[in-house]
Amino acid sequence: MAKLTLPQLERHLFGAADILRGKMDASEFKEYIFGMLFLKRASDQFEVVRDELIKKWVAGGRSQQDAERMAAAPSFYRGESFYVPQEASWPYIKDHSRRKNVGDLLNKALEALQNSNTAALEGVLEHIDFTRKVGQSTIPDKRLQQLIDHFSRVRLRNEDFEFPDLLGAAYEYLIGQFADSAGKKGGEFYTPRGVVRMMVRLVAPRPGMAVYDPCAGSGGMLIHAKEYIDEHGLDSRDLTLAGQEYNGGTWAVSKMNMILHGVLNADLQNDDTLAEPKHLQDGELARFDRVLTNPPFSLNYSFADLKHTERFRYGYAPETGKKADLMFAQHVLAVLTPDGVGATVMPHGVLFRGGKEKEIRKGVIEDDRLEAVIGLAPNLFYGTGIPACILILRGTAPRPADKRGKVLFINADREFTAGRAQNHLEPQHAEKIVAAFEEYRNIPGFARVVDVEELAANDFNLNIRRYVDNTPPPEPQDVRAHLHGGVPKSEVEAKAGLFHAFGVDPAALFAERSDEHGAERDADYYDFLPEGWKATAERLPALAAPAEARLREAFSDWWGRHSKRLVELPDTHKVMEVRAELLDSFVAELLPLGLLDRFALAGVVAAWWGEAQYDIKALGLNGFEGVVEGWLTTIESAFELDEEELEYWDKQKVAAEKRKARDHRVVPALIPDYLAELEDAEAAYAELNAQLKAATAKPAEEDEEADEPAEDQLSEAELKDLKSRTAAARKKVGTLEGHFLPRLRMAVAALDADSRRDLVLDVLRSQLTSRLDSRTAAARRLFEGAFRTWGEKYAVTLRDLETQREAAAARLDAYLKELGYA
Repeated sequence: MAKLTLPQLERHLFGAADILRGKMDASEFKEYIFGMLFLKRASDQFEVVRDELIKKWVAGGRSQQDAERMAAAPSFYRGESFYVPQEASWPYIKDHSRRKNVGDLLNKALEALQNSNTAALEGVLEHIDFTRKVGQSTIPDKRLQQLIDHFSRVRLRNEDFEFPDLLGAAYEYLIGQFADSAGKKGGEFYTPRGVVRMMVRLVAPRPGMAVYDPCAGSGGMLIHAKEYIDEHGLDSRDLTLAGQEYNGGTWAVSKMNMILHGVLNADLQNDDTLAEPKHLQDGELARFDRVLTNPPFSLNYSFADLKHTERFRYGYAPETGKKADLMFAQHVLAVLTPDGVGATVMPHGVLFRGGKEKEIRKGVIEDDRLEAVIGLAPNLFYGTGIPACILILRGTAPRPADKRGKVLFINADREFTAGRAQNHLEPQHAEKIVAAFEEYRNIPGFARVVDVEELAANDFNLNIRRYVDNTPPPEPQDVRAHLHGGVPKSEVEAKAGLFHAFGVDPAALFAERSDEHGAERDADYYDFLPEGWKATAERLPALAAPAEARLREAFSDWWGRHSKRLVELPDTHKVMEVRAELLDSFVAELLPLGLLDRFALAGVVAAWWGEAQYDIKALGLNGFEGVVEGWLTTIESAFELDEEELEYWDKQKVAAEKRKARDHRVVPALIPDYLAELEDAEAAYAELNAQLKAATAKPAEEDEEADEPAEDQLSEAELKDLKSRTAAARKKVGTLEGHFLPRLRMAVAALDADSRRDLVLDVLRSQLTSRLDSRTAAARRLFEGAFRTWGEKYAVTLRDLETQREAAAARLDAYLKELGYA
């Protein structure tokens, strides 16, 4: 049986969401999808463990009847799986789902599962109510039956997964999709994963630590803290994870998220963290080595409701006016161990508002508890388009001598990639921020270390731009160059680094200025070459080509040496060791070429790993054959939607899924000739169809009034022939599309072991090459753009403009004389 792949499971889960979409908001129906997924997963894996226990006991001499009776005891399943009573088992749910009151059936199943596993699930599943009213009605039985039928199509046993944490990865994907669909409400349970990964790197958790999130949302911060340790080849099993979440439904989602990621010992509590923190030790607040959190912005709070007021030693923010942000920050400070580190997202208002909030800032800074303030780009977070910041907070132990009495400001509000609805913090941006934090030094226009004395002199105003202004300098405009021509050498020298990265001497793109305007002044200017600046600009890609070729050669050499670790992976299974070697060596070996800086290189290889990691994990578990089979399964599943699925998948979405599958990166590597044939057929049909539409379009009103037919109007016979050729072209496209899967299967079947290995390596390499080429092209556009800007600014002088004006005036005079007006 083919293994279940991540794209296949993601498509399946998103299809489940489509069944409920439209009936309610994504922030509401997410709990139903998660609840159904949890029931199906628990039931499927329980059956595996139950069957194994029965086999073991029968092999040991027990009768089948005795073995089955023993297998009904919940105590045998502790640590192996959840015990699933009959009314919570999937076969029972499916068999009884054709009756009325399906919502009640599912609620009873959740209750039975929770009651049978109280140690792990107490209070978790009771937040999911399939009979709850949405608007004026409950979810109809038919819709719930469709949901049950949908989940019945995919088995969710450990042995079915392409790699072990596939279910957790798919769950994270679904949470992200729900956050995207929920818009502002998405911010209540989801922090963008690019931000989370960066925050985890900033606090750098280690094995044996206790990590805590007081506003845990869906649990992403804690899961990524564990993954950070795993990625560094360390043992995360003795990591203590704790969190608290106020919203009951979101808390349930976080509990399930942990379980599906294989984290069974996380201590997640459900209550208001400010009012009643739940993590206590001997009646006092528990302490944590690392705290990561993104608390809700701009809330009110009630002083009368607060317990453990010793947390707020620096003062109380106003109860009204939505200014509880620094109360959350003080909670972080209060629960840190003496040498602990915390990172919390905050709105910018906490940095500069006066009154009580200023007094809180003053106390924190004077006690040397604030290590860094990091300004982020706008529109990164769901729920708010305003920019946010990250405060890095420390425990009470003295900081290192070189950092004592100082605060690092990082202005990263320009570090983002624009998206359709949200901006994104990508690996290269995170790399730059983390590197600046770790180096803790001044970086012009990006970072600055500020003494407490200066902060005090500014009345403890922490407005980031006050200390690090990253406003781009205005484009210089040299008046003399505008008047008399030439390019100021000072401007060329300022941009020289862009050119030197590609091995281009910017001075070679210009000629020395003639002395017709004065030798002393002209020594400060270049002239464009006699060929003209546009001709020179056209040559720039060719001038950059040797440097790009050297980078490609170095990359090829690096890949040839280090891809051997990927070849060995099915035997070694050391995925995280391979990750560390690839990421570190990529930067170390390509950086000396000077074409891309270390942030760009680190971003390229980190983004590639993020894209390819699940294929690489599958490689370590299933070998090259397993990866290829997984790719084929992913593609096939997009073309094999059954009739019931097509009921709630609209035609456009089905077509999009098929296009996405056809564009899978393995397809051009396996059947390039077929793709070329299909592309030609599609182009021919598109051209004929466009001609047919033009020929049969309804004439415009003015055309209808014309006495004569248009010259290019087709005759009846020509139109008939065009329709025939268009239909034939369309049929050819359809026929070729029908050949896609058979051709792909034939190509896969023809592969031997060496071919499969080479195919997987070629696909992984092409992914990394594409990212490296994209980043290189972006760097090249910068230096090409600099040169073109000089041409557009200075190639036409004031004298040239005056000459053009005089010539235009002369032509106008001649025209007016010809008309008799002058």
